[in-house]
This record gives sequence, structure tokens and C-alpha cells, in this order.
Amino acid sequence: MAIFPSLPHVRRSLSSSIARRLRPPPAARSFTTTEGSRPTIVHKRSLDILHDPWFNKGTAFSTTERDRLDLRGLLPPNIMTPQQQIDRFMVDLKRLEVHARDGPSDTNALAKWRILNRCHDRNETMYYKILIENIEEYAPIVYTPTVGLVCQNYSGLFRRPRGMYFSAADRGEMMSMVYNWPAEQVDMIVVTDGSRILGLGDLGVQGIGIAIGKLDLYVAAAGINPQRVLPVMIDVGTNNEKLLKDPLYLGLQEHRLDGDEYLSVIDEFMEAVFTRWPNVIVQFEDFQSKWAFKLLQRYRNTYRMFNDDVQGTAGVAIAGLLGAVRAQGRPMIDFPKQKIVVAGAGSAGIGVVNAARKTMARMLGNNESAFESARSQFWVVDATGLITEGRANIDPDALPFARKLKEVSHQGLTEGASLVEVVKKVKPDVLLGLSAVGGLFSEEVLEALKDSSSTRPAIFAMSNPTKNAECTPEEAFSILGEHIIFASGSPFHDVDLGDGKIGHSNQGNNMYLFPGIGLGTLLSGARVISDGMLQAAAECLAAYMKEEEALKGIIYPPISSIRDITKGVAAAVMREAIAEDLAEGYRDMDARELQRLSQEETVTYVENNMWNPVYPTLVYRKD
Repeated sequence: MAIFPSLPHVRRSLSSSIARRLRPPPAARSFTTTEGSRPTIVHKRSLDILHDPWFNKGTAFSTTERDRLDLRGLLPPNIMTPQQQIDRFMVDLKRLEVHARDGPSDTNALAKWRILNRCHDRNETMYYKILIENIEEYAPIVYTPTVGLVCQNYSGLFRRPRGMYFSAADRGEMMSMVYNWPAEQVDMIVVTDGSRILGLGDLGVQGIGIAIGKLDLYVAAAGINPQRVLPVMIDVGTNNEKLLKDPLYLGLQEHRLDGDEYLSVIDEFMEAVFTRWPNVIVQFEDFQSKWAFKLLQRYRNTYRMFNDDVQGTAGVAIAGLLGAVRAQGRPMIDFPKQKIVVAGAGSAGIGVVNAARKTMARMLGNNESAFESARSQFWVVDATGLITEGRANIDPDALPFARKLKEVSHQGLTEGASLVEVVKKVKPDVLLGLSAVGGLFSEEVLEALKDSSSTRPAIFAMSNPTKNAECTPEEAFSILGEHIIFASGSPFHDVDLGDGKIGHSNQGNNMYLFPGIGLGTLLSGARVISDGMLQAAAECLAAYMKEEEALKGIIYPPISSIRDITKGVAAAVMREAIAEDLAEGYRDMDARELQRLSQEETVTYVENNMWNPVYPTLVYRKD
């Protein structure tokens, strides 16, 4: 289902000036269009071009290109089409999948990752074409859940440098280091310090796998040019004792920096990348909770940046929560009436609750009483139980959601009440898990949800990777029956309930939103990424499903639609940036011209600026 109807051409009412700008600018056209497009100039040939994954075409080089680039005799004579290349690769992949074994996993996910990674090393255009055309199958390989396994084993898997590494040992040198990256323009950076990789904890420098995987999805889902992305690892040490003692570990073998020393490293990195690339967007990924919020607040009003764990997870969860209201047969405007028990008070959990409260408050009038009313809909439970104002040393980020003692007493609860006690007493419409504790939604907790105030309660087991999911869909449907809504962070199969009935397992994957947030920010030229832009992205995703799909319990679309979803989300982000007067334009499309675009024209503009994996015509020129 398309979010907006696609246009075969721009409306005739557009001025010729704007219509011209709706076409991709020359810099983009050279790598995205087919026959008749401008050629791409390269400054290497012979074996050098074959060893460059950005430009290598392998057996698809034409006869004239083989002559121009001194390739004649270096390749087999049969010139293959891109599709023939992919068919040959897929045969090889399927054969290796059968024979490869990486432990007890039936899917041999790590073997698939290795095979795809080797393709990525050789030929990026073919790699992304394979990924885009098989996104539903391979997104779980290049990102969650397999990326967690990759990060855990990265020191042994590392073969070819990809991305940049800034470390505590580089203090004072980052401004010069950033110029070592060969791309003159970078549009998107994903950066991690490796301190909280998924639900796996501190993996140090091995966390670079997360940044690489996220940027693969930016290319596949949002059409960000792969030559303009940069994965970054900031290595400030590790507190993982196993890595500190591992002679093969690739990172700094010293304990993590903290306090002002830590901040000085991140500050220096941010200054360096924005000095060289003033229009870059930086996505923070998998920073431990103690720094995730602090760094977001430190930089968000100065730089074009966002934190996907705080804001992206929140947006996807909000879209799912709004979808759950629709699945209950109610209008989305009823969202402020939902009682929500939240398990987990880390960066993701508090990020979701903050965003959900803002959404409720906006629906209620966006005033002080609306915010207070919205706050009262949440019961937050962490590792030590229900958070109330009676707790000593409450995390400042969780403090706004600490229940008043009078409120909990009225419910028959106390400070530190267990999750099952809270579920029994509150009778929530939604049980939301962001705890990173696998199996937290035990049989006892799920049984307690049978007394929910809703005739169709929603269970969100959102923690990644798969082993950290609070429960499985099989567990939820077997205990609560068919009249529930289920969503998870990692992919699960639907559940056969018998008699032709299906229990839908929705995956609340961040990839539904972060590619569109990044693309919309890039194409609008927004100075910062506002709460309004994030809210627009979530509401766009929530509205994507048809009414009959929502009533079946389907609240997220299939991953196979990701480019269409991203196109609509990016357009919604752009239009909100324009409405908030944050947009400054992109390339030769200034802010005033963006303002004149209709909603449909904005979608067309987004689509025309999405990179596609098509081999460019290459022409050699000496430096």
C-alpha cells in the first residue's frame, strides 16, 4: 500500500523551474540512472578498478569499458548482465548455505552474513541490488538479530576496513584524521561507542558492526548513496573483562573513560565531522543509558543529529501503539485513554514513554494539564520494581514518570511492586517491554493480563536480539488466546491458531523510521531534527496500514515495502521541517521552492533523490 499515490509526472501547475529541480541533480544522476546518463569519472583502471567495490562491475563491464579501463584479458570474455551476475551469486549463496554450519542455528545466519559481506567487499552495487530485492530475507542478516552475533565475533570476522575508528588515543588529532576519509561529501554517519550493543552489553570496538549494518539499511531503504555514508566507532575503552584479556581483541584494552574525559572525546569528534561536512547527519547508536540522553540533549539543538535508541525506538513504538488502538476498533484519538505498563527504564524505555506522553498531550490540547493527564497513563517498572516518588536516588530521566505514593496506594501497590503485581492491579491495555531481559513476560505475567481493561490487550516484546525478547508470540497467543495484539523488536513467525486463524507477529523494527527520518532531514536541509519531525514520521507509519488489516491485528507493514514506507516517512518529515521553518533546502532546491511543493510533489521529489543500484558508465581520467 502506498502512503501517497505515485505520480507519473509532476503536476503541470508546477513552474518549469521547480519541475526541473524535481529531477535528481547531476551529482545524483551520474550514479542512479541508466542508459544516456552522465558517465562517472574514475581516476583508476586495470586491477585497481576491479579491487574498488564502489566501481567494480566484475563480469558486467562492457567491451568498450574493458578497453577504456585496461581490463581486456583480466576478466572472462563472456559479458554478463547484472541480473545474470545476481543469479550466479544466489546459486552460490544457496549452495554455501546448505554446507555452512555456524553452531546449532538451523538458519546458519552467520554463514549468510559472511557470504553477503564478501559480496559487499567486491561489488557494492550488486550487493545493494541483492539486499533491496531480498530485503525481507536479508535485513535480519545485515542487521538485527544476526548483527548481534556479528558484533560478538567481530575481532575474528574483521577482514577489510570499513568506516572510521576514533579512539581515546586520538585526542587532539581528530580534526586532521577526518580528512583521511576519501569522500568529499558525507550525508550520513552512524556512530557508536560500543557500550550497549543491542541487549548484549559492552562489546567495545566490535560495536562497529552495528554502524555498518544500520548504514546498509539507509542505503537499501532510503536510497542514501553508499559513497556518502560513514560508519564510525568511537573507542573509549571497554569494561568487558573478557575483551580486556583477549589477545586478539582489536580495540583499546583499557577501562572506559568517564565523566569530562569521555565528553571531551565525543565533543572533539562532533566538531571534527561537522567542520569537514557541515551538512552531515549523525545518528547515535547503542550508547549506554547514562550517556544516551545526556549526549542527545548536549548536541540536538546545535547539530543535525538524533539517537535512534531513544527517538527511533520511541517513534516505532508510538506508531505501533497508535496502530494497536486502531486494532482495538477505536480511533487513534483514543490513544490518551490507554493504560500502559512499561517494563524497562533504560534509554529505550524512557525514550518511548517520553514520546508517548507528548503524543497523548498533543491529542489532549498540549497544555500543562494535558501533560499531567498523559503522565498518569504510565506505570514504569525497572529491575527493582515499580518506580515511585518513594524511591531513593531515582534516575533523573525516570523521575517524571515516578508514580505518586498516593496514586499507587489507591491501586493497592507499593514502591518496588513486581511486574506481575502491577499488571494484576492496573489491568493495562498495553504491556510494553523494553527491558532487554529475555522471558520477562512469564506465564504468570501473561496470565495476569487476562484481566486487562481492554477486550484486546496489546503485548509489545520489543527487546533485541531475539533471545532478549520479553516473550515469544507462541507464548503470548497460547496463554491469552487469539484476541491480543502482538509485536516484537526481532522477527518471529506468525502463529497458527488452528481453524484457519492466524496470530499475527508484528515486528516493530526501527528500520521503518530511521531511514525516512534521515532522508527527510537530508532533503529538507533541516537545521536540527525536532520532536515534531519525529512525531510526523511516527504518525505517517501508523496510518500506513489499511483499516481491515489493523482490525486483523496487523499494525506494522511488511519489510518488503520498506522503500515505499521510507519514501512516505521522508516526505512527512520534510513537510514538518518546512512547517516549523527549519528547512534550508537541498542542493539546488532552496527552502522557498520546497514550500511550494504539494504533498504529492514532495513524495515525487523524495523518490527522485533516492539512489538506486545501477551500474554507471565509467570513464577514466588521469588525476
